[in-house]
Amino acid sequence: MTWTEIATVDELVELVGQPNERARTKGRDRLLAVDRAWLAATPFCVLATADADGRCDASPKGDPAGRLVHVLDDRTIAIAERPGNKRVDGYRNVLANPHVGLEFLIPGRGDTLRVNGRARLVRDAPFFDDMAVRGRRPLLALVVDVEEVFFHCAKALLRSGLWQPETWAPEAGVPRRAVIAKEVEHAPGTLEELDAYYGDSYADGLY
Repeated sequence: MTWTEIATVDELVELVGQPNERARTKGRDRLLAVDRAWLAATPFCVLATADADGRCDASPKGDPAGRLVHVLDDRTIAIAERPGNKRVDGYRNVLANPHVGLEFLIPGRGDTLRVNGRARLVRDAPFFDDMAVRGRRPLLALVVDVEEVFFHCAKALLRSGLWQPETWAPEAGVPRRAVIAKEVEHAPGTLEELDAYYGDSYADGLY
């Protein structure tokens, strides 16, 4: 099979065309009131990072709306880190390369909010009290100095049917989490024990 690759920006533009004026100029370097409202309403985002050699990572972050993002000012936001698997791939990347991209989703909305900037890791600060959930302060915070913020159109989420329950098939052709843990990740224990671990009590360790 012969592939026809795109190797230059000129070839890319020739294929996809130029953005219109509104798309080209919609980026801002600070938060508006509508951005603050969006960040207060979002319970979920994806953090994109890269290490010093350009190796990339995309990591999901989730918390109750109003607790995921803390707005320090129009140019600075903080994302809480909660207990997890301790790999911290994205945070390792930030220590080597501070440039990050964030995409914030609101369930049921097709449009998203994108924030690009430079990040640093903070282990404690007075604003951690405002990010507490179930009485637990964040383990650390990713503080992002905003360089660009803009809204992204709904086409990707419309195409995917992401918020349409009639399209959902969580078990279609994919083994349950316990089976993946056992067969792919070689987790210790029996399938029954892993099913119990990933069952209803799994949410007990979120904070």
